[in-house]
Amino acid sequence: MSQSSALPSPPVAQKRAHSFTLHGKTLQDEYAWLKDPHYPTVDDPDILDYLKQENAFFEQAMKPRATLTDQLFSEMKARLQEDEQAVPWQDGDYLYWWSFQSGSQYRAWYRRLMADTEDKKQILIDEAAEAEGYDYFRLGALSVSPDGRLAAWTCDNNGAERFTLQIRDLESGKDIEIVSSVVNGAVVWSADSRAVLYTEVNDNWRNYRAMRHIIGEDSSQDREIYREQDDGFRVSLSRSQDRQWIFLESGNHQTSEIYLIPTDDIDSPPDLISPRKTGRLYSVDSGQGKLWILTNDDHVNFRLASARFDTASDWQTEIAGSDLLYLTGLHAFSDHLLLSARKEGLDQIILRHPDGQLEYIEFPEASYSVSFDHNPAYDPVYYRLRYESMVTPPTIYDYDPDSKTLRFLKRQEVPSGYDPEAYSSERLMIKARDGVSVPVTVVYRKDFEKDGEGKLLLYGYGAYGISIAPYFSTSRLSLLDRGFAYAIAHIRGGDDLGYQWYLDGKLEKRWNSFHDFSDVAKGLIEHHFTKAGKIAIHGGSAGGELMGVVSNTDPDLWGAVVAEVPFVDVLNTMLDESLPLTPGEWPEWGNPITDEKAFDLILSYSPYDNVKAQPYPPMLITGGLNDPRVTYWEPAKWTARLRATKSDNNELLCKINMGAGHGGKSGRYARLEETAEAYSFVISHLAD
Repeated sequence: MSQSSALPSPPVAQKRAHSFTLHGKTLQDEYAWLKDPHYPTVDDPDILDYLKQENAFFEQAMKPRATLTDQLFSEMKARLQEDEQAVPWQDGDYLYWWSFQSGSQYRAWYRRLMADTEDKKQILIDEAAEAEGYDYFRLGALSVSPDGRLAAWTCDNNGAERFTLQIRDLESGKDIEIVSSVVNGAVVWSADSRAVLYTEVNDNWRNYRAMRHIIGEDSSQDREIYREQDDGFRVSLSRSQDRQWIFLESGNHQTSEIYLIPTDDIDSPPDLISPRKTGRLYSVDSGQGKLWILTNDDHVNFRLASARFDTASDWQTEIAGSDLLYLTGLHAFSDHLLLSARKEGLDQIILRHPDGQLEYIEFPEASYSVSFDHNPAYDPVYYRLRYESMVTPPTIYDYDPDSKTLRFLKRQEVPSGYDPEAYSSERLMIKARDGVSVPVTVVYRKDFEKDGEGKLLLYGYGAYGISIAPYFSTSRLSLLDRGFAYAIAHIRGGDDLGYQWYLDGKLEKRWNSFHDFSDVAKGLIEHHFTKAGKIAIHGGSAGGELMGVVSNTDPDLWGAVVAEVPFVDVLNTMLDESLPLTPGEWPEWGNPITDEKAFDLILSYSPYDNVKAQPYPPMLITGGLNDPRVTYWEPAKWTARLRATKSDNNELLCKINMGAGHGGKSGRYARLEETAEAYSFVISHLAD
């Protein structure tokens, strides 16, 4: 589908001369003016006018697809259970759960006393009521005080990820205090319910300090308990499983250090477990009378260690690091340690018994995703897990360690109907150009023919050590039922095959991620799933960077590209240390300010800097005006340069959410609308 002659001409951004020189190289950036100098305030009339023109052009271009988009949205909405409710979980004397009311965009959160025979429920937070009057709403933290009387909760009303922390009296249902409007992250209570600890962001959206607030005192009296001096490090808080400790962590993508604060003495100075060492990560939990530590200090896939509280920096190995088993997380309970891990790329849940014996929980499918669900108690009878696969909807189980069985609790319902027997999923290993085998998960209807003519949507991310597990999607069914196959490329840069898999896609090895993705596409062609031009690709954020690179390098492979909040102006962003994320991102991408090799490497792939006078596939690009992670001007500048440079007449659309951030619109139906738009764009361009 090429741009319709009936459409108005697409917006043309002005070119304004701008250049800079570094490391002896001069770069032109004719669209630098799209970055508002007052950011995060965006009030330049020329910038706002251009963004509005792009949005108006997007709306006009999507009108011929309105029927298809509406049909997709209706299908997706019909697959959601209108009055969906979580399986309740026990925390102390209460059962907690959330539920949706029919037609509501947002959840309501409830609890009831375990001993209450009348089943009286108490509402904690009604997200729909709190969202009234706002275009955007996101609930952040929700933490009930140990005495059960108060709740600390945070919300974001514009997508900028600066949350307002409030204290609610649960008996009256009224908020009694506003603590701070620049909070990001968890909120942790003291054991006596007297105070909360929270983290604040500065003007550059960096979690730079931890604060203590005494309930009932004016927030101007809040005490700073820790301030991070390194602009690249972020401060976060969590609580141990046994509720004895608050963990105060400061770290970046490759280094961490953690302090201990007793929950029953939060005024005591934070006690450092072990000081930061560049390249060493560690995480901790407390239980069974000791500290438990996961660390990569002597093996890339992490080891499990333990330590006494009085010698917290003396770590004794409990499970040695292994090339075969990648340890990813731990929870310390009274009777077991629960470890999350990955073996040959597949999720594992492991119980470590007090005698050191390891017990693997078995699951029914060859390819799946499993994770911890709500397990707030220190001494539970069962361990709650969430399981899903490409064909199995999210399922909640309780694992009984005595009988070693999974107790089924709930599977996500698909009200409009879903037959898992109609679909197949498989896991392939496709060789990249350097001989490394890359895992790929594919799902399709069983009547999909592998004749080399099929339509396929390929998803990728490949950064920050974030794995993309095989997951179920009700929205995806709209593609599968229209004859598409859907594939996830588990490329280097994620940690799907272990921590080394991540290291092999970052910094000087960054090109591996991009090559893996294109080589996976070629491998799927060789496996007769599809052919060049019948592959739609989709990625967001760092995955949007991936979309930009492969659109530059292999445009003929793709029939359509969807790049959501794409990190595409990589070099300019990494050169601007005033931006929210930049200093903390240098360990991931390199520092081009001080390192000429990093400058040259980033310049070699940065999508904005490598736009060519060549044909490009149809492209849908999105962004958010309030996005602090990938700033709005990255997709806007990229779109402008593509329009001015590319040699084809293929459709190029850009949509900037003017009241949202990195995650797009809030609300479950609003998010479906955006998915329906993206799928409508893809389907129209890959039509037979």
